[in-house]
Amino acid sequence: MPIAGKAIKFGDNINTDVIIPGKYLELIDPEELGKHALEGLDPTFAQRAKEGVILVGGRNFGCGSSREQAPIALKAAGVKCVLAESFARIFYRNAINIGLPALECSGISEKTNENDSISINLKDGIVENHTKGITLKTSPMPEFIMNLLKEGGLIPHTRGLIGKK
Repeated sequence: MPIAGKAIKFGDNINTDVIIPGKYLELIDPEELGKHALEGLDPTFAQRAKEGVILVGGRNFGCGSSREQAPIALKAAGVKCVLAESFARIFYRNAINIGLPALECSGISEKTNENDSISINLKDGIVENHTKGITLKTSPMPEFIMNLLKEGGLIPHTRGLIGKK
């Protein structure tokens, strides 16, 4: 499952309140949530992300309150994958559950600039920055998580299991 796109970069401690502000939590349509993703940090984010991007973060990405709307908003905005130095565990789990790949990749924030061309091989755990000619290694995604991602997340995966019985 290769993923490729231009990098949009943020720093450390990007919390879920910044990813999708509380005033939008009443929205239930993912597309509407996506229009407001990260708007407090970058009002142009949703427009730039539409083409399909790789979001690069620093340490502790997704900290703060446990809101599933945060990874939903990012995915709906056009984020194909989130690469960060580290994640808040609940954000990481929520991202995988909704079918948004999230990978911890040591050195990614210092070795990536805005708009760098990035590709990710989830199965092998290889991140390539084509703009800089750099290859980084991360942990490969386990097969069961790869299956969740291919099926669109935990709910579609579970529906598929129930339908098979």
